[in-house]
Amino acid sequence: MILFPAIDLKDGQCVRLKLGDMEQATVYNPDPAAQARAFEEQGFEWLHVVDLNGAFAGETVNGAAVDAILKATKNPVQLGGGIRTLEHIETWLARGLKRVILGTVAVRNPALVIEACRKFPGRVAVGIDAKGGRVAVEGWAEASELGVIELARKFEGAGVAAIIYTDIDRDGILTGINWASTLELADAVKIPVIASGGLASMHDIRRMTEPDAWKLEGAISGRALYDGRIDPREALALIREARKGMVR
Repeated sequence: MILFPAIDLKDGQCVRLKLGDMEQATVYNPDPAAQARAFEEQGFEWLHVVDLNGAFAGETVNGAAVDAILKATKNPVQLGGGIRTLEHIETWLARGLKRVILGTVAVRNPALVIEACRKFPGRVAVGIDAKGGRVAVEGWAEASELGVIELARKFEGAGVAAIIYTDIDRDGILTGINWASTLELADAVKIPVIASGGLASMHDIRRMTEPDAWKLEGAISGRALYDGRIDPREALALIREARKGMVR
């Protein structure tokens, strides 16, 4: 079980969006590398990074900021946003990413995801972003007809390292994770699931340490960390304690 702090990149800065709207961005740190170092110093073990501009453009836009983050932290980093080809994947993994997150391309070209998992075992995750129960693509700007579980099941047995499931209707507004749909997804597939979108308070941290949530790989936190609604030391202590129960 892992608590992933999030760095969302827009125009080279660390921001958080409200409901996935690029026009509703709050800048939390103009220096993403410094933010990555701060998360490591607080005791976090992973880092979740999204190139927001890249998600809309379909190619890497904040590459310099991601490179700076990789140099600033020893923690493994997963990156999503604008990664659409095998060449993109290979380039980023060679630059030091632990794993890439494929979102839009997982809907448009699931065969590419399967091929990427074959070529880079354990280093490819799938991002499933949902609005009203349907999968959204192109930086959340467009809805597809696919259901969340329908898409996830396309990758069973392919070697996907994790599914990052984001409820866009809750993202960035601190209303709490959609635990019902997240756990429903985790029950429907064997691929590890990471909860994302809406993590609001220590209540969500305590919720993710309850036994029925142990099936999750973890959860991603953004705004709640930046706003001080989550105490990193207390949150990580709760998770460490829960891990002890998981191995008994």
